Amino acid sequence: MNLKQLEVFVHVAELGSFTRAAEFLRIAQPALSRQVRALEVEVRQHLLLRNGRGVVPTEAGRRLLAHARGILHQVERAREDLADTRGAPVGHVALGVPPTVGRVLTVRLVDAFRERYPKATLGISEGLTVNIAEWLAAGRIDVGLLYNPAPTPALETLPLTAEPLYLIGPAQGRAKRGQMGAAVALKDIAGYPLIVPSRPNSVRMLIESRLAEIGARIEVALEIDGIQAILDLVARGHGYAVLSLNAIGDDKERALLLPRPIVKPRLMTRLAIATSAQRPLTPLADALLELLREIAPAALERN
Repeated sequence: MNLKQLEVFVHVAELGSFTRAAEFLRIAQPALSRQVRALEVEVRQHLLLRNGRGVVPTEAGRRLLAHARGILHQVERAREDLADTRGAPVGHVALGVPPTVGRVLTVRLVDAFRERYPKATLGISEGLTVNIAEWLAAGRIDVGLLYNPAPTPALETLPLTAEPLYLIGPAQGRAKRGQMGAAVALKDIAGYPLIVPSRPNSVRMLIESRLAEIGARIEVALEIDGIQAILDLVARGHGYAVLSLNAIGDDKERALLLPRPIVKPRLMTRLAIATSAQRPLTPLADALLELLREIAPAALERN
């Protein structure tokens, strides 16, 4: 197994076609097919299934694809780390963020990053905390922002900020910009039909554990793995959500929703910066980490 075989396999699997992969890599298709076949011989399993529309990975192929992406990502980081980096850091760095963070942080972070490191590039992927932790472990990203991360030897975490959670319901035309509803006690959350992501979403697990401590449990109206879809359903009266204010986007969206502070006690979700404990940070990844510590708390703060 070598890097060329992995690179070829990743492009064929992602493009779904030997022909498209050969054109992209500028390799003759027979030579490309031999690389994939040699890889299949090495692992003693079929990695791709051919059909009328192209190719799709087998179960073994999907597993190898996840590993190969991480391996190729780390090889590129090693090249960048060993390159001449006199002056500002160069290369590419990948960041994973939760959707509620991405919608308020991405633009400000990209502006600051491009101004400070004009010779470098930044990639940002959105995902749930559990997905971002997996991407870090696989080496697909360099830095991640995680909600309420559990201690693990695989990750190094650094507290970044804490956000209060709100019970968010439909405004029904009564809300104005910045308007809040009456506060609701934590114990009373159990009486609302909630639209929540499926386990192991970090905010859902936090709500369930806090209610369990007082002998209560949530009423699940719907399980939806998408923040925007949850908010749309809340606005239409299908239930309530427990989220930070950063989940609510523009003025039009805020006019449709009415957040209510959760009290007695306040329900807080904690955001941390995470990196892999198994791999050293490149200079550019270290620079991104410091930039996040500098601008993220202010970007995430809401009045």
